[in-house]
Amino acid sequence: MPLEADDQARVDEAIRESGANPSDDRVLVRNTPDSQKLGPLTVMCTILNRTIGSGIFVTPAIVLRSTNSVGVSLLFWSFGAVIGMSALLIWLELGLSIPKFELPNRDENDTVQGEGVSLQCVPRNGGEKNYLEYIYRFPKMRATTCIFGWIYIILGNLSGNAVAFGIYICHAADIEGRDPLVRGLAVVCLTAACLLHASWRKGGILVNNLMAIMKVLVLIAIIIIGFAASAGASFGHGPVHGETIDPKTQSKTSNFSTHSSFAFASNDPASYAESLLYIIFTFSGYEQPFYLCAVSVDQRLDGELDMATVFFREVFGNQIAPRVMSGIIALSIFGNIVVMTFTASRVKQEIAKEGVIPFSLFFASSSTTPWARLRRRFWPSQSKEQDEESPSAALFLHWIFSMVMIGATSPTAPETAYTLLVSLYSYSVVTLFGFLVSGGLLYLRLFSSERHEWISKSGFKPWGGATAAMIYTATCLFLVAARFIPPSSRSPFAFANTGVHWYIIPTVGLASFVLGIMYYLGFEYVYPPLFKDGKVLIVDREAVIVREHGEYVQALEVVDASWERKSGPGSNDTEMQKVTVAD
Repeated sequence: MPLEADDQARVDEAIRESGANPSDDRVLVRNTPDSQKLGPLTVMCTILNRTIGSGIFVTPAIVLRSTNSVGVSLLFWSFGAVIGMSALLIWLELGLSIPKFELPNRDENDTVQGEGVSLQCVPRNGGEKNYLEYIYRFPKMRATTCIFGWIYIILGNLSGNAVAFGIYICHAADIEGRDPLVRGLAVVCLTAACLLHASWRKGGILVNNLMAIMKVLVLIAIIIIGFAASAGASFGHGPVHGETIDPKTQSKTSNFSTHSSFAFASNDPASYAESLLYIIFTFSGYEQPFYLCAVSVDQRLDGELDMATVFFREVFGNQIAPRVMSGIIALSIFGNIVVMTFTASRVKQEIAKEGVIPFSLFFASSSTTPWARLRRRFWPSQSKEQDEESPSAALFLHWIFSMVMIGATSPTAPETAYTLLVSLYSYSVVTLFGFLVSGGLLYLRLFSSERHEWISKSGFKPWGGATAAMIYTATCLFLVAARFIPPSSRSPFAFANTGVHWYIIPTVGLASFVLGIMYYLGFEYVYPPLFKDGKVLIVDREAVIVREHGEYVQALEVVDASWERKSGPGSNDTEMQKVTVAD
């Protein structure tokens, strides 16, 4: 839908002013035109692709080995559904309510009412960055941005999944002695995802959609085959039935027997906590019962096997089927990395706009993609709309730290590197930030001075009020603390099985938070007097807000960041945000 004449005039004026006054301290970031915006199908595929990666195939075996019980593992996946729904409601409420801008009041006919203004929601990129900055407000400090930015820029990537991609490609090709090759494939996977989004924005979206459709078809196939196998159907290997095998007597009973499904459950609380963390990280557990229809428990307790490949080997009775499944899993992981690269680079671009990292305006910029340049040169008649742009510099930043994480874990075996990287991401980015976000929303709803205004004016009002925030806050707090409980020697998370000491992940996760605080203190109080002659950083983010489809949206943003002299005694670092409203 084209902008109204007044709105388009304001956008054009902002672009002209930015071009007429070029500066190293200024960057203009434009929103995508209507023809390039994500449609409902792409949004749905993005969610599916982000949810379905390596964990949906790898995690079920980890959870079953940890709990040692079919019944307990299925209960955990069911509880994961409740936690996942709680998280969804929290992020919907915050995502449709933050950030807020002072905008003119309008009546039911979308007509401006006088000169009055009120705070209204205008969603934009940034995700948790926006939510944490709104909840934990420090008017003259950038503490929240620095802490979040430090952790997310370093750890906010799927380098662990890239290692898993290499493992599954080697398994599909039946290659042994593969450690260097796995790392090389991980680098190729991450590099390909970054180059794809940097060079052809629409191409990245097409790959995202195709991968999501493929994943859904694979999961539907697993469900159908699981039902058929449970009913006694043969796929060339005779009928198979998932069974629980007593480790002492070797007697067999159905995986779904009420007498045996809980009989051999683990009594190790650390294993349960770790299992729940894995479920939250990769939750999409609706296909779990169908794995259990065809595979026996003792086979899936082998640490080198994931659930999906064992399932296909048992059903089809040969080694070709699991190798094919390994190839499918590798493609699934690549799709997951493609969408994570798309979203994480935009969060990192928003962090850079705050001026808190070196070369911030460079990383905050967007640039015309090579595909758009080629299209304009060779097919000018088809290039009348705004050229597509991508956050190429932020993609480069994302790629750098993905390589750092792969390199940092290179002395370990690939399976150990996968466990280490996934656990660290889960603990730091998912659990710690999840606790701060959900706990912050709980504070806004129940204890803050604006609680009544928040509830009445939030962009989304979830079922059950604050119930979802309570559930997710309690779960994340439990997981943050429970990781300090050492696992038993028989646990699959013991050092003998993972190659990672139990205290490494929570210690590094919390240390990253402490280092974020130290980064802020250095940026605020050490860097300016030593390198900027005592100047302070002034950031002016001028957003042009327009109306589209009856809603306020951000059309573009001009970011100015400069180091200036303090305005007077006692003045401190200030951040100014100016909003231009197109009405």
